[in-house]
Amino acid sequence: MYVIVEINGQQFKAEEGKSLFVHHIKDAEENATVEFDKVLLVDNEGTIVVGTPTVEGAKVVCEVVTPLVKGDKVLVFHKRRRKGYRKLNGHRQQFTKLAIKQVVA
Repeated sequence: MYVIVEINGQQFKAEEGKSLFVHHIKDAEENATVEFDKVLLVDNEGTIVVGTPTVEGAKVVCEVVTPLVKGDKVLVFHKRRRKGYRKLNGHRQQFTKLAIKQVVA
């Protein structure tokens, strides 16, 4: 059984026992329980229920494993040829690691 759930504006496939890296949740503390009720789709052994826009009564219960995880560094390099213009910027996205404890559908 899996569900498609919307977390912070992004859609994720959630299954019990799996873990997710989602965009940083500000007020999350370690070992805290978080519930998400914007379930868009439920697949229960081949029986698919699609919400309009969400599935009633379905939710995903997660535990915050690590409240702040930094992603890989992304380098952005700008150059204009023959002008002496070079600029290098770096960025590291912040994530929250969640462990999916229960899928209620």
